[in-house]
Amino acid sequence: MRTSTRRGLAVASTAVITALALAACSAPSSPDTSASGDAGDFEPITDISLILQWLPQAQFAGYYIAQEKGYFEEEGFDNVEIIPTGGDIVPQDSLVAGEADFAIAWVPKVLGTLEASGVELTDIAQVFQKSGTLQVSWAGDGITSVSDFEGKKIGSWGFGNEWEIFAAMAAEDLDSTSVSITTQDFSMNALLDHDVDAAQAMTYNEWAQILEVVNPDTGELYQPEDFDVVSYQDTVGAMYQDAIWADTERLQDPAYADAAVRFLKAITKGWVFSRDNPEEAASIVYDIAVNAEAAFPVGPVHQVWQMNEVNKLIWAGGEFGVVDQALWDKTVAGALSAKNQDGIELITTEPADSAYSNEYIEKALAELKDEGVVVDGEYTPIDVTLTEGGQ
Repeated sequence: MRTSTRRGLAVASTAVITALALAACSAPSSPDTSASGDAGDFEPITDISLILQWLPQAQFAGYYIAQEKGYFEEEGFDNVEIIPTGGDIVPQDSLVAGEADFAIAWVPKVLGTLEASGVELTDIAQVFQKSGTLQVSWAGDGITSVSDFEGKKIGSWGFGNEWEIFAAMAAEDLDSTSVSITTQDFSMNALLDHDVDAAQAMTYNEWAQILEVVNPDTGELYQPEDFDVVSYQDTVGAMYQDAIWADTERLQDPAYADAAVRFLKAITKGWVFSRDNPEEAASIVYDIAVNAEAAFPVGPVHQVWQMNEVNKLIWAGGEFGVVDQALWDKTVAGALSAKNQDGIELITTEPADSAYSNEYIEKALAELKDEGVVVDGEYTPIDVTLTEGGQ
């Protein structure tokens, strides 16, 4: 299930510079990075690991590009292990257990973990600035808004992916017990087979999957007008999704805090490359995916679509990875309001202030801007014509 690429390189001098900067700064709501030693009084970390929340695909392009283009080496890392998962591992649990140094996970899922376990994790970079979750139904079936969910079978993958559904329903004063939340797999077969009235889909993945299927009535691929789509980004239930999480207690170690900043510099460059070269980035990820020990069978065109859509979620006009207080608060409010179909609250209290910090990403971005890297702006989408099976 794991893939590992190892590279050798001497530690870059930027590590020491970053460490000095880290020890000199603090913020009231951020972990104390100077608690365990003087500035520079540590051995820089050169080996790290990152655990993903799914298999290799363009959703994670920035991390793979950082590895393939040598950006981790430029920031002083000898070895960076990128660990895919296939739904059998919870990334934040692996981070808590010390099985990885950093983890990718949706914010609401981690909020649930924090409350349930009492552990502390910190969102050090908010990669996706928008929600990419959709609910897709057949056109004409009368499901064009969340209020239409009552009495319907609404598909979801579970594992915390249903939180936006419950939050959006709560905002509509819709009784969660009046909706049948039905587990679907990670394809769109549940909708195609009419096992659910509306299937969960991501703009960058399952939405494309269904548009890559031949409509037996026409002999052509299904078209967007064949379906009705509810986008959670347009609802109160929209939540922050892919974020980079660090161990809050370890961030008090200057060496770990220094590694976090260098890691964020490298992956920011990876995402900048993916923004500026979406087709090349998709091609690189496709090659990695098809050669991985485990992979979801999607084609190269599908990866280009995914890269295009993921860039839309990341590059929303602001600087890469910075947590917007208002959007964070909206995510927390949605999680607090959500009740599952058994009427049980998903979380009951607000997370600790340490649940997110912009300290590390802002340091990383400041250094990158000094190097001339453009770390903000909106993405200009490319045209992608889907093909059967994304091949």
